[in-house]
Amino acid sequence: MILSLILNSILVAIAVLIHFEALNKLSGVIPLLPIKHRFRVLFGIFGALFAHIAEIWVFAFGYYFMVHAKLFGALQGDFDNSLMDCTYFSFVSYTSLGFGDIVAKGDIRFLAGLEALTGLVLISWTASFMFIEMQKQWKSS
Repeated sequence: MILSLILNSILVAIAVLIHFEALNKLSGVIPLLPIKHRFRVLFGIFGALFAHIAEIWVFAFGYYFMVHAKLFGALQGDFDNSLMDCTYFSFVSYTSLGFGDIVAKGDIRFLAGLEALTGLVLISWTASFMFIEMQKQWKSS
């Protein structure tokens, strides 16, 4: 249980740091782009999406490690222990869709819950960031 807590904390911290750095970089780059303001906003959206995808892959590698270590429980259902299935489960968890075709059993359930909470917070952070960026861009045009 302690090892699971440590691993979960590291994965959440990595995801938050990736997001922080991505938004920080975007906030510096967007105003400098020599393109129309609406394309700057699109650049920000695609940059944020790229950050979210990177974060989802971080969790996917965490699931992959946890499933193959056999110390943290398992993912069951329509699941074949592949990295792609771990990535699919990560996308479903991060976005809080929870289709239910893959189910977490054992300590790995806590990572699924933490990923959903982290995804909710980071998606909200992106929405707030993009709202502020759109206000800046639309006021300056």
